[in-house]
Amino acid sequence: MEKITTVGIDLAKRVFALHGVDGAGRVGLRKTVRREQLVETVAALPPCLIGMEACSGSHEWARRFQELGHTVRLMAPVFVVPYRKTVTMPKRSARR
Repeated sequence: MEKITTVGIDLAKRVFALHGVDGAGRVGLRKTVRREQLVETVAALPPCLIGMEACSGSHEWARRFQELGHTVRLMAPVFVVPYRKTVTMPKRSARR
């Protein structure tokens, strides 16, 4: 498998869902992490594009991830709706 190039993160209060794909679009990362583990998990990834829904906490996370060498794109909630698979399953809604 190739290295992960794009990661979608579903932000929440305590548990975060990560979904990463390689250059060919194959799933290479599907993980749920606690708040304390998020920066550590993202730091272990090669520099990649990270997409998140824009919310009150996303700007802080974006700054942290950019310091680690990642490119971060925040999407307005209205543009995130088509990517959402379900309402109650954060792990699935992180998929891009």
